[in-house]
Amino acid sequence: MERLLLRIDREIIAAGGKRSKSRAAVMERFFRAGDHVTVDELTRAVRKTFPRVGTVTVYRTLKLLARMGYANEVDFGEGARRYESNLDSHHDHLVCTACGTVIEFKDPDIEKLQDLVTRRHGFRPTAHRLEIFGLCRKCADRSAGRRQG
Repeated sequence: MERLLLRIDREIIAAGGKRSKSRAAVMERFFRAGDHVTVDELTRAVRKTFPRVGTVTVYRTLKLLARMGYANEVDFGEGARRYESNLDSHHDHLVCTACGTVIEFKDPDIEKLQDLVTRRHGFRPTAHRLEIFGLCRKCADRSAGRRQG
């Protein structure tokens, strides 16, 4: 973790940015979260150790990490953007519209099909994401139980 934070810090300084303890705290908590976090969720988490860190600092840090390619901004249709680390390999999402559960998955067949489609159309993708919305197993079972009863 420390190497990653030093590398990002060097990149920020090389681009003319400044070193900041608050930003470093936000980045560390973000990468340790290992989940899809909102600005508010991350702000609350960071304030446990750094009570004076503001929401604006968290927002700007996440936007900076996204611009640098270390984070992805995702919108699961719940009214708040979420951020996830971009350090792991590409994955897609199943999003439960009832309980909000997000399941990450990787499927090489889907990736191959997407490559085939883009080649067929002479399209050069720079990024893509797949989000499938519906009911997770638990919510689908609950829903089916209500219909039967």
